[in-house]
Amino acid sequence: MSVLTLRLAGPLQSWGASARFTRRTTEPAPTKSGVIGMLAAASGIERGDDAALVSLGALRFGVRIDQPGTRVRDFQTAHHRVSGTSMPLSERFYLADAVFVAALEGDGALLAALHAALRAPVYPPFLGRRSCPPARPVELRLYDGVSLDQALTDEPWQAAPWYSRQRRREATVTLVVLREADEDEHDANFQRDQPLSFAAEHRRHALRTMVSRTVDIPNPAAASRHPRHDPFDALEESA
Repeated sequence: MSVLTLRLAGPLQSWGASARFTRRTTEPAPTKSGVIGMLAAASGIERGDDAALVSLGALRFGVRIDQPGTRVRDFQTAHHRVSGTSMPLSERFYLADAVFVAALEGDGALLAALHAALRAPVYPPFLGRRSCPPARPVELRLYDGVSLDQALTDEPWQAAPWYSRQRRREATVTLVVLREADEDEHDANFQRDQPLSFAAEHRRHALRTMVSRTVDIPNPAAASRHPRHDPFDALEESA
């Protein structure tokens, strides 16, 4: 097994697992359907190609919340392209200044192809919606012979410098990991973001299991701090 890790960072992100009428919400972390859709777009897989989506949907998914961001709300207006009539006012939610590490576990050859596709994408990646481009390259690295849990533990903290400095007194930071449950884990929740089809006329998603765990990650901002200086230390040494 191999694991591909991704850095999802941008001014705005929006990961909707459900939408009703004119209210488009966002989950607090990237959804599996959103990340798989980004990988499918980078690989040039068309929306109606459900067969090509099967192997991507079979990948085991997890995400680490490195910088939770702030939930913001936006109102949008639109007009019908043909008739010119006004459409209902829509309410849309985003995550501002958030950073996540997403990881996918599965066949090494498939993940290597996805890694290469992100470096030269057929369609550009976006963070949940087309209006949300990434601020930095999405691909991080490809691990061989490492589990999903281990990759999400080993990957360095990806928070922005201004955010990590706020926690410079902590040698390690405790981060939340949301991942697909193992068979022996019975405290799982369910989320409808397992992609079955991205076809515009019949988008379909199934339920998948999800557990919440925490990992402790070294804080590079704390490691770079200068040692404490006490002027009385010199007096004690001379005594």
